Amino acid sequence: MALELRQQLKLTQQLVMTPQLQQAIKLLQLSRLELVESIRQELLENPVLEEVGEKVEDAQVGKEESLSSEDRFQVLNLDERRQPADAEWQDYLGEFSSVSRQMHGRDLEIPEEGMSLEARLAGKPSLIGHLSWQLRLSQLSDDRLAIAEIILGNLDSVGYLRESLENIAQIAGASLEESEAVLRIVQKLDPLGIAARSPQECLLIQMEVLGLDDPILHSLVQDHLEDLEKRRYKPLAKKFRISMEKFKGYLEAIQQLDPLPGKSFGADEPQYTSPDVFVFQHGEEFIVVLNEEDIPQLMINDVYAKDIAMHRGEARDYIQEKVRSAHWLMKSLYQRQRTLYKVAESIVRFQREFFLHGVTHLKPMILKDVALDINMHESTVSRITTNKYMSTPHGIHELKFFFNSALGMDDGSETGSESVKAEIKKLISEEDPKRPLSDELIAQLLKKSLGVNIARRTVAKYRMALNIESSSRRKELF
Repeated sequence: MALELRQQLKLTQQLVMTPQLQQAIKLLQLSRLELVESIRQELLENPVLEEVGEKVEDAQVGKEESLSSEDRFQVLNLDERRQPADAEWQDYLGEFSSVSRQMHGRDLEIPEEGMSLEARLAGKPSLIGHLSWQLRLSQLSDDRLAIAEIILGNLDSVGYLRESLENIAQIAGASLEESEAVLRIVQKLDPLGIAARSPQECLLIQMEVLGLDDPILHSLVQDHLEDLEKRRYKPLAKKFRISMEKFKGYLEAIQQLDPLPGKSFGADEPQYTSPDVFVFQHGEEFIVVLNEEDIPQLMINDVYAKDIAMHRGEARDYIQEKVRSAHWLMKSLYQRQRTLYKVAESIVRFQREFFLHGVTHLKPMILKDVALDINMHESTVSRITTNKYMSTPHGIHELKFFFNSALGMDDGSETGSESVKAEIKKLISEEDPKRPLSDELIAQLLKKSLGVNIARRTVAKYRMALNIESSSRRKELF
């Protein structure tokens, strides 16, 4: 068979992910803070792109420099009444709101009054800083102070010493006895029990300083912490030949101790959620407003846009590319906000009972329901609901919260899994601590209250998702 060359014409369809399309998809799944950071980064990299307001301010500064001091007050008053050049962005909020554009009264607030409370507070001291401050006030020698600093450098987030004392002594060039003595000093700093090597040692140090020298209490901490954790109270009381009432006193004394002395210092700062969407109730209707605070309003620099023809060669190609990139970014931002608004409106329509009565009336809903309602693909709905939060009359919830699976009811209808979780949490919060509800009993109560058919293992799964322990761990013996 002879080899030959032929030309063949073939028509195929292929999806090409252009950089612009990738950017638009990326913007959909960014949170508010990530979106603001992304826009700020683009403002730094693209000279054609600028934020609305900068150009007006620059012109105002130049005008003030050319005027006399007595005319500046009049110019400032005129500038305050001047309308922005870009009227489209001025009406941006009104376009993505269920009501007409509202007056921005916050523009007249004093900057200090507009600051959040957490922005005025000083930062929390760190564990190492707190301990170092105490060591500096002590009368330790330089050699002992060096050993103490090595010990502090090997503490974990909750204050336990994770390095052997032999290695610490070797690093410091000191004897093991000297390092042990310094460790004892560090362990009695505030908080008590810091730099302990085990939970037993941590609690025993606190008992020593507090004067709790009872032999039974000492034995409970030294040898029976695991039994206490598993609530084996009766065998322990029988072993030490004491009544349950007296054992309760020992248990209360141990519960006053802190097995994680450094946890309060190592705890993360609270994360404040800024909702992407606000839903307000006005009579029987619900108003949807997008939160666009701190999101820069973009525009194309007029100087670059008008003077492209004056440039030649690579400079012109560069400017044209940046102008196209700026236009695409502004278009992508518009599409993102438009999609977010449509999804939020659809959620309010589907979950109207939730907005009226709370989480117990949350209906089952999937991504396909919203996608069909707003005529978009499910993947788009999934991306736009990622890391987005909605402020509702019943608290702030992630948009993914409104999508939940369905559970069948006796009348043939369905209820959402989140509603069942809320009911489980309510039942457990109202139970008798000495006779906690089992998963089987909770399933029976759910059938009576909600009419939902649910298995015991499903109750256990929902309970674990709520970080609630089993009935045996919740039971109080005293």
